[in-house]
Amino acid sequence: MALGRPVRFQLLVPPQVASSRVISNPNHQKESNNYMQHTFRALGVSADVEQALADRGIVEPFRIQTLVLPDAIGGRDVLAKSPTGSGKTLAFGIPLVERAPVDGKTPAALVLVPTRELALQVTEDIEPLAAARGIRVATAYGGTPVASQAKRVKGAHILVATPGRLQDLIERRLVSLDGVRTLVLDEADRMLDMGFKPQVERIMRRLPSARQTMLFSATLDGEVGDLAQAYTDAPARFENGREQDVEDGIVLHEFVPVTAEDKVDRLVEMLRADPGLSIVFVRTKRGADRLVQKLTRRDVSAVAMHGDLSQPQRERALERFRSGKVTTLVATDVAARGLDLEAIAHVINFDPPEDDKGYVHRVGRTGRAGASGRGSTLVLPEQQAEVSRVAARLGHGEQFANAGMTVARPKLVYSSRRGRRSKW
Repeated sequence: MALGRPVRFQLLVPPQVASSRVISNPNHQKESNNYMQHTFRALGVSADVEQALADRGIVEPFRIQTLVLPDAIGGRDVLAKSPTGSGKTLAFGIPLVERAPVDGKTPAALVLVPTRELALQVTEDIEPLAAARGIRVATAYGGTPVASQAKRVKGAHILVATPGRLQDLIERRLVSLDGVRTLVLDEADRMLDMGFKPQVERIMRRLPSARQTMLFSATLDGEVGDLAQAYTDAPARFENGREQDVEDGIVLHEFVPVTAEDKVDRLVEMLRADPGLSIVFVRTKRGADRLVQKLTRRDVSAVAMHGDLSQPQRERALERFRSGKVTTLVATDVAARGLDLEAIAHVINFDPPEDDKGYVHRVGRTGRAGASGRGSTLVLPEQQAEVSRVAARLGHGEQFANAGMTVARPKLVYSSRRGRRSKW
């Protein structure tokens, strides 16, 4: 979520009801329910930065900011489990601005993010605060010429980058990380899910060992936990949940049996029946382009979003979609990660997701901030068994069966004496 739009910031997670749990930080074990009385100044934020926040309509810290800011500004390593919409960008952005030296000639702070879109959003959130202290922020991501980005990176105090492009700049000796004193890994779980672990580890090995590291993720176990253990030192660890914040709206889950012949026609019927913004998920880049062409021939306005688009093309497509000039965005999973989109009325899985996690990530884009939403999955005959298992595991088996399709029995997984797993 980008925090540069104050109205959205205020609506998504009201501080007075967001829930959180401090896992390990004795200084915060006893907390008052009246933490709305905290001001940014009381948390260690300078007057200039506090005024820059106020200029954007942000006058009260969110829960995650209340928890993280004192330790982060103080230079302590931080592990934070915090979802999108919780205010986490400013939880690390403010400390970066406060701690960055204004006279540095190379980046003193590095933020690694999984996608181009998230890189741009983080930069957009931090820049107004950085300007208040005379600090320069630069962004590095794929899809744009290396030379032009390298020029912007030179002299930046804070660098926000995707792992692939940053590794490219490092190998070409176009950027130096020798002066980095603070590292942030934002959406670390997504970064690892997208296969960036080798690049992330190569980059981290190039950084000075005497640094502050902050890791923000939707989960702190598994590979993320291993990464944290390897690269942080006695971190303050926090959880910031959304169990009690603004209730998400009701999302209607439906599964629609289709054939190869009528699949596109059923999609068109759905899109015409719902006047709001819709995201249609497909498996491949070529599939996205082909579907947009088919929809256009049927007088349905749509744009594609996938990894083969240049950054200007992606930005134009997103602007048309956000403004409502085009009401359907056809996207691949990877291209949609990190997109800051709200008011999505309908998510349609034209191609079913690969697994439970994919379903949750896709359909979770609707029904936010109290609005209702709809998640529809088109199911070909040969896909019914596997989709039914996903639906059943996520508690949507009844909706699947109500569509007239048969819920398949769960796959049995056996373990041999040698520990190998085999599916029957």
